[in-house]
Amino acid sequence: MFKRILLPIDGSELSLRAVDLGVGLAAKVGASVYAFHVIAPLPASAYAVEFIQVDPEYTIEASAAAERYLAEVHRRAEAAGVHCDSSYQTDARPYSAIVEMARKQHCDLIVMASHGWRGFDRLLLGSETHKVILNGDVPVLVCR
Repeated sequence: MFKRILLPIDGSELSLRAVDLGVGLAAKVGASVYAFHVIAPLPASAYAVEFIQVDPEYTIEASAAAERYLAEVHRRAEAAGVHCDSSYQTDARPYSAIVEMARKQHCDLIVMASHGWRGFDRLLLGSETHKVILNGDVPVLVCR
């Protein structure tokens, strides 16, 4: 069935529920998991980009948070007897990074959370999960 499952994580409780679902499925079918976190870069004005430096403190804190999130996935996978690899990267379009990582890691399933935003919130914030479904070429199991 599935051999490698991508688990995108954003650190929320909802994404950890999706991790548990993905790890549980991997344990049942003998698959491995790949945990992945996307760090959103600090937004900068297109006009002021020459004058704005990336805050090194943000980079350090965001990388530390990513390491914590991925360590938690490793802990949960190890407890279930599932092999887990992981990485994180910075990208302004998380859905694109997730789709690309699924391809690079030869994942045949993505298990991820959806925050279930509706109406104006969804219009403003978008849905990374929806974008992954539309732009990816592997099945996506959505946890809500």
